[in-house]
Amino acid sequence: MSQSKATLVVGGGMSGISTALELSELGRPVILVEKSPFIGGKVATFNKYFPKLCPPTCGLEINYKRLRKAANLSLHTQAQVTKVDGGPGDYTVTIEVAPRYVNHKCTACGECAEACGSERDDDFNQGMAKTKAIYLAGHMAYPHRYVLDKEACDEADLPKIKDACKYGAVDLDETPQTLTEQVGAIVWATGWESYDVSKVDYLGKGELPDVITNLQMERLADPSGPTGGKILRPSDGKEVESVAFVQCAGSRDINHLPYCSGICCLASLKQICYVREAAPNAKVYMFHIDVRAGKYEEFYAKIQADEAVEIIKGKVASIFPEGEGLRLQVENIESGESLKVDLDMIVLATGIVPNTADLPFEATMDDYGFLMLGDAPGIIPAGCVRRPADVATVVQDATGAAMRTLTQE
Repeated sequence: MSQSKATLVVGGGMSGISTALELSELGRPVILVEKSPFIGGKVATFNKYFPKLCPPTCGLEINYKRLRKAANLSLHTQAQVTKVDGGPGDYTVTIEVAPRYVNHKCTACGECAEACGSERDDDFNQGMAKTKAIYLAGHMAYPHRYVLDKEACDEADLPKIKDACKYGAVDLDETPQTLTEQVGAIVWATGWESYDVSKVDYLGKGELPDVITNLQMERLADPSGPTGGKILRPSDGKEVESVAFVQCAGSRDINHLPYCSGICCLASLKQICYVREAAPNAKVYMFHIDVRAGKYEEFYAKIQADEAVEIIKGKVASIFPEGEGLRLQVENIESGESLKVDLDMIVLATGIVPNTADLPFEATMDDYGFLMLGDAPGIIPAGCVRRPADVATVVQDATGAAMRTLTQE
């Protein structure tokens, strides 16, 4: 591929950011497109990584610093690729960019949010809190510039927001843009979504507020999250005294996701550490088909040795309300005993679903919907859109994707 022709990277999570930086630092021009107002993907919402239990903020900040220095990298947020024409080495792509209503003059001072009375559901905090209609997604939001959700904003608040900004950064007349770009290769790194576990009716998600997902637990445990890092029941704010982690919530099930996402067991083991740290007197359970810890067996053994943690082999049959809490019914496969366990909160380990909705090109997918190299050889999948993976593996995969783009002609 000609060094003068850009590579389009679609998706601003860890795989997309890593691919874009690898290419940019090789001197290649890169166009990075992200559909949300901020980059960072799921990793930006995590509390800690396993097995070191360190926060992702340092790694993200290093990448953000590299992005700020990348002279040959252009970033478009709130943008989606709607059309792809051409072939390897010579693609024409159409990118639709939605208005942000806040321009580059923004200093993130927050005066606009102070003036705004309208609120919206906080998707960064997995719907467990509210933000103002003009907002930042977390303290490490990148770009560190406010965005206005005009649909969630009362008409009367709009002039107040504009008048509150002394830098002239609020532009209520901003309109959508359509960009046409010529690129030599495309890396498709649109990541993943959690399986909609409300479809698994016996697990109670959607009906029982104290049944949450593993992504919601990440936000509960984060000191910058909706509870300041305290593990509190969503229904009443009570500090938990008993928590269960339910593995394979919809996964390894022919009626839902027939595959194993590979990282859910480790994510739950990590989150058990969150509970033990934030609520040291709480009793913790983990129910599983089998625990797949891979190369992190020592981490698993450490959790097993904790007397406050009980790890039970058994697939949960039902979850239902009981008194002020929840009751979980499960068969202990090893003992044959039928158990009923009363709990304050239950965390469902939901599987990884590739984010491949509305692809603007013909694609080859495997039996589970993950993208494969195939019909479009110049369009290279990377990260969790290609297979379930942890963060370290995603970054390695992104490097491989960057190298593959160099072979496109």
